[in-house]
This record gives sequence, C-alpha cells and structure tokens, in this order.
Amino acid sequence: MQMRKKRNSKSIIGLVLLIGVIGAALFVFASPDFERNKPEVSLVDNNGYWNMKKPLVFQLDDESGLKSYSVTLKDGATSYELRQEQFVEPKHDVVVSVEVPKRISQLKTDEVIITIEAVDASKWNFLSGNVRTHEFPLVIDTKRPLASIVTNSYGIGKGGSALVVYRVSDANLSDFHIETKTGKRFRGQPFFKDEFFVSLIAWPVTVEDFGATLVAEDKAGNVARASISLYLKEVDYRTRDLTLSEGYLEGKIRELAEEYPETQGVEARIEQFKIINEEVRVANEALIHDMTSHVPEEMIDTFSINAMYPLRNGKVLGDFGDHRFYRYEGKRVSESYHLGLDMASVKQAPITPQNSGEVVFADENGIYGNMPIIHHGMGLYTLYGHCSMVHVQAGDRVEAGAVIANTGVTGSVLGDHLHFGVLVQGVDVRPQEWMDRQWIRLNITDVMNDARESISRLGGPAAQD
Repeated sequence: MQMRKKRNSKSIIGLVLLIGVIGAALFVFASPDFERNKPEVSLVDNNGYWNMKKPLVFQLDDESGLKSYSVTLKDGATSYELRQEQFVEPKHDVVVSVEVPKRISQLKTDEVIITIEAVDASKWNFLSGNVRTHEFPLVIDTKRPLASIVTNSYGIGKGGSALVVYRVSDANLSDFHIETKTGKRFRGQPFFKDEFFVSLIAWPVTVEDFGATLVAEDKAGNVARASISLYLKEVDYRTRDLTLSEGYLEGKIRELAEEYPETQGVEARIEQFKIINEEVRVANEALIHDMTSHVPEEMIDTFSINAMYPLRNGKVLGDFGDHRFYRYEGKRVSESYHLGLDMASVKQAPITPQNSGEVVFADENGIYGNMPIIHHGMGLYTLYGHCSMVHVQAGDRVEAGAVIANTGVTGSVLGDHLHFGVLVQGVDVRPQEWMDRQWIRLNITDVMNDARESISRLGGPAAQD
C-alpha cells in the first residue's frame, strides 16, 4: 500500500514536471523573445553593377530588432571587412551605407561578392539569435562610357530643328540621349555603323534659351557628357491681340461647349471659351505630343525628305509661333501659342503631303478637329488639323503626293483651312524650315553625308540590319 502511494506520488510529480516542460516549451515557442525568423536583408537601388563611387545601401530589419551586422567584400581569395556594428539596444529599420575604404586601391577582378551578416536580438538558438548571411555578386565597372559628337547642324533657331550625329559605346551601356536645358530628352536612331546614332532635336518656341548635351550612362552609374556646339539664331515671333466676337462665342464656342465634358454645367460663353482654349487645348496637345514621340530602332544610313507643302496654292493665314492674347470687352481673358501654320486655298481642298510615311493617328482631337498625323521617320511627324474628310486611318502607309484628307472647319475654327504642324519627337517646330529645300539640304542632308564620310574613315564594315 505504501509502495503504491510512492508510485502515485512519483507519477504525479513526473506529470507535473512534464506539464511544466511542455508549458515552458510552449512559452518559448510562443514568446516574441524567442522568435525564429532570420533578419531581412536587401540591397537598395542596385542592379548588380557598382562603380565604387556611389555607396552601397543596405536595408536591414527584424521583428525582435538587430543586435549586430557585418559587411565584407571578397575579391577572389581576398576578403576585406567594409563595415561592422554592434548595438547596445536592438534596432529596427537599419540603413547601412558602405563605401570602399582607401586602403583598397585596386581590385584584382571586375567581379566581387559583397557578404552581409545580420544577427537579431532573439533569444532563440540558445540566446545567440537568428543569423542571416546573404551574398550579393556585383560587377565592378569604374569606366565611363564613350560619348562623342561626330557632327551636327551649324545652328538652331528658336522654334526650330537641328540634327546631331554621335557615337556612344560601353559594354554595360544602360541609357543615352540628348538632353536640353529644360530637361527634354531626344532619343537617337542607329546610324550607318554600330555605336553611331542620329537624332533630330528641337528648340521649343516657348523657351527663351537653348542648350543640348549628349548624356550616356552605364549600368554601374558612370556618366559621360559631351556638349553640342550650336549657333543660336534669333527668330522673331509675333504677339497678337485677337478680339472675341459675339458671333464666334455664340456660334462655334456654343457648339463646342455642348461636346466637351469640361464645359458641361458652365453657362457663360467667355468661361466656356477659356476652358476650351486652355484646359481642352492642353489635353489635345498632350495627345499630339504622345503620338509624335516615338523614334524607330532600326538602323538607317540616309534620310531623304522633300520640301513640305501640303496644300496646292495655299495662302498662309496664321504663322507658327504667334503668341495670341484673346480680348473680350477690352480685357485680356486668355492666351495661347499657335503651334502650326494656317493655310487655305479653296473650300475642302485636297491635302497632299510631299513625303511618304506611316499614319499614326487619324481621328478627332478636340480643338484640332479631324486630324491625321504622319510619321516620316527619325522622329519627324506632320500634323493636319481641321480636316473635313480624312481618307486614311492609323497604320496606313501613305506615299508622297497621295490625298490624305480635305481642308475643313472642324475643331475650334470658323473658316475652311488647314492647320499644318511639324513635330520633332513631340516638340512643335517651325514648318517653314521643312518647307525650305535649301534649309533641308544644309541642316539635314549635308550633315548626314558629312557624318557618313567621317565614320567611314574610322574603318570597319557598316553594320547589318
């Protein structure tokens, strides 16, 4: 009997101990102090290349906080400690910036491994915490791309165009473009041989000063720049005050206001005009700039363009670049820039471009009315606004001399005419330049011919498509 009591007593004690062990284990597994997740480690804003000038930035975090970390660089068989830190108190959201110490004067290879080890403050692993070790292979590239100007147009006028031929080369090339003072980027098209490119650029009529630079960047962030030398030509544009008539407001503006969602609920004619001339215009021009920003990627070795005159016997009614101020009851109420050339001959006259191309848009576009746009190559586009009938559609290939549309009064106009626009990579430019055979020869044809001769002297075969 006594023996049985002792056995029962031991069983109870054993059960209590087992429950205690299980409880302790459950506590450990459930307690945040014993979390078992390894720290999170990431390399911020890096694509696998490093120029060793820009610091490497790591983001570290852990739910229990970080206790320490270390960063090392392995160059073949040699390891360098770049940075290490221990925290008195656990830290969250740690940002680590790592630079190459001066003692590493030159690496033996262009491929290294950056290893980061992060230890959290968890009591797991017998109080030693969870450890995350992550390797980041990086390609070291400290050399800037090659970027040089082959040749370019002698000058550029305000509101006008110019052509640039240049060379860009780098094994790890990431991006290149011609950038103007306003931040506008012009893309290049492959030209004649590998590594060479040609680009039309433009000086917006609304910008007072102009400058352009070739910029090339590789994947490691090395940047090369080459300034483009251009003589800046003064071009005078008119400022015009136009008085809004009651007939125009009650006729055309009333008609347009019924169509546009922007003017719904607005009763005053002058307010309707302001909305159409400003808000609707901005939206219409945004569509135009979007449709005319593409540059082909196939290689070319020439660019033949005929002088543009799309309307036979057309008389110029409105100039490109006019800064128009609209008056009503003696006060200026709105303004706009006229970004095309208005031409008229007879009612519903046939429109016949002198250059072939692809139709990229052929639809209604607000104040521009029915409006086909043709791409002639190299980022050069022509636009035909206010048409009555349009005989082409997007995707069509049109030949020089084909009738693509007829003049009309669609959009924000009263009299039958053509609004003729020319755009270079989304920038409106002076049509008069592209209507001038001599200007085309001096600024486009001769420049490309000179470029081919210069490139040919470098030797090597022309690139194949």
